[in-house]
Amino acid sequence: AACDLAPTAKAIMPDQTLKNLTALITSTDNPEVRRAALRVAAALKPSKERSLNQALLGVLEEEDPGLRGLAVEALGEARAEEALPKLVELVHAGGAEVDAAVRAIGHLGSRGTKALVQVMHQAAPVLRRRIAAALALAGTESAVLATAESLLDEDPGVVEASAKSLAVEVPHLTAGQKRTLAEHLLEMLAPPKRSRKSNENAVDLAPASEAAMLRILAALHAPQAEELYWARLDTHRPAALRSAALQALAALPSSVSDAKLQKLLGCAAATEFQVVAPALMLLKKVPASRKNVKHWLELFDAPDVAAHSLAVEKLREVDTDQVAEALLKQLRHPDKGLRDNALAALHELKAGRGALFAAMLEAATPDETWNLARGQAALAQKWSSAQRATVFARASKLHDADDRREDALWFILREADRAWLGSQLEARALALRKKKNFAASLAYWRLLTRDPAVGPQLRFELAATELKLSNHDATASVRETDVSLQNFNRLLQDAAFDLIGQVRKAKWLEESDLYYLGFHFAEQPRLGREFGRQVLELVMERWPKTELGKSAKRKLKSEGLI
Repeated sequence: AACDLAPTAKAIMPDQTLKNLTALITSTDNPEVRRAALRVAAALKPSKERSLNQALLGVLEEEDPGLRGLAVEALGEARAEEALPKLVELVHAGGAEVDAAVRAIGHLGSRGTKALVQVMHQAAPVLRRRIAAALALAGTESAVLATAESLLDEDPGVVEASAKSLAVEVPHLTAGQKRTLAEHLLEMLAPPKRSRKSNENAVDLAPASEAAMLRILAALHAPQAEELYWARLDTHRPAALRSAALQALAALPSSVSDAKLQKLLGCAAATEFQVVAPALMLLKKVPASRKNVKHWLELFDAPDVAAHSLAVEKLREVDTDQVAEALLKQLRHPDKGLRDNALAALHELKAGRGALFAAMLEAATPDETWNLARGQAALAQKWSSAQRATVFARASKLHDADDRREDALWFILREADRAWLGSQLEARALALRKKKNFAASLAYWRLLTRDPAVGPQLRFELAATELKLSNHDATASVRETDVSLQNFNRLLQDAAFDLIGQVRKAKWLEESDLYYLGFHFAEQPRLGREFGRQVLELVMERWPKTELGKSAKRKLKSEGLI
């Protein structure tokens, strides 16, 4: 029935219909029928129907809270101004009808809202919050503006209740109401035009109030508030206020000037997550360039790792030495994801690749050298010959100084070109041996033979150089632990390798070296015995008249080899 009668709400109700509806409301026979009648009265929204209004006021005196609530709603819809005192009384009482009474008063225009404002000044905090939460739901312009005024309340609870109420009501406002509310909020937020005399007693808005107003303006999609939002992003502003301003800006399409970019970056570098998160969302839409790169670099000083990650993503296309240096520092960050992203960005930048290369050579510790070497293993194969030579020279210098940083450099050189590295190490070892620096030469032969796939020729060079540095102690127990002799024994097991032929070619091995080698193997069984014989005969052949030459002959006789 209510739906059928609603289109005639503005028409004057026929007398008989009014009488019947009033009679149903005032009857005490059937509560359900009375409730239905009250709902019809609210749906019809009759105006200036004194008899009906009196009947509704009478219901307010009854004990049934359900009936009273429906009567309050009907009085509000009927704009019954004579009900204002009773409705205010219900609000003061703080009972179950408070919310309905507040909404009903909101329908009574400026007179009603003024009355509610007076009630709020006198009410307890809990009641004030209930009033603030219900007022905007009346849906009238005066009620909405009155709720906006309550955003200035000193009680944060009242401010929050008012803000939530307005946010719920905004989608239901007309375009004109939205425009009026936006203008009212902007006027409240604008700096007051104070005289010099009044400026001393002026009170700034509370942060909670400002933040709530910004949220409502954002819900209203008020483009004229954009500059006001930007003004609230200064670092001295409270976090809640900056967060609200950032969220409001997110809903507006706006260009970001250099000054505005700095404000956003300042928010992204804050310690409060509620400020950092919306700032980063806005910054994702802002491109980085060579012109503003100095501002973006400030994000690397932010406490939040998400800010660092965004800076990496934005700067990975800005190829400058400054960016490369900043990205390089991120490789020391404790967050692995950030380190990986920064390394990938360095790989993409020419300046980044150069920075990685230089940093690896200048790293202060073995661990740091290893991290930088592993990080550019994929790049090493594209190094120029000059780069490989530079790394080899640095690795050699560290190797000569017994500096453990060398290991990472040898690793990266093997990744770059294993064959080239082998030839360079061999050339270095041979050059040092030519200078009779056998100890230094041995170190490079050992580097070469770390590879289990290395050939017997290089292993012979290692064994021969070790033999050169041996103390040649002929004691049997000492010879059993001599590394050079052990390596010669391993070479002897390779039937395809002409070990004695290589010994003959090694003209740099002296008489004492060969005598010691032959003396040991002459006492060994089978292959070793034959090899020992051949070496001692070589000593006799080259130095027949020396004391060691004669000793070689005696050793062969004593072992029954001649």
